Amino acid sequence: MRPDRPDESVCDDLAAALARTALALGRAGRPTEALRLTATGYAAVRRRHPAAARRLNGVMHRLARLPDIAIPTDEESQMPDTVLDVRTEAPARRHELIFDTFAALPPGAAFELVNDHDPKPLYYQLEAEQTGRFSWQYLEQGPEAWRVRIART
Repeated sequence: MRPDRPDESVCDDLAAALARTALALGRAGRPTEALRLTATGYAAVRRRHPAAARRLNGVMHRLARLPDIAIPTDEESQMPDTVLDVRTEAPARRHELIFDTFAALPPGAAFELVNDHDPKPLYYQLEAEQTGRFSWQYLEQGPEAWRVRIART
């Protein structure tokens, strides 16, 4: 524990413990539960403790590669209002850019996210912070690009 910043040190220690627990849970055949648990932790720390949030985001990306993770997809045909292509953004910046874009959406509006990997971790992060206030529709699922329509409901 760092005496000069005890809150940050405690948060980092808790994030490390959550990361180990989530990875064990995912490897034990429960990756969806592990993603939801980690997303809840991420949502709790992402604004005030960015280092802990980065650690948990990395864990979520590792968990997303495990098999048998199903994401509910809303079947909507309306095209999104804007396209947000994050493939050229630094990975550390992508989630904040996506959250900022979502926050700026009025109810009923949507954007199309274009990414270079499956954004499953983002789905669980949105679910943890915006339960019942967004919809998610895969438009394309790799291998070069993933496109997802994300709407504010």
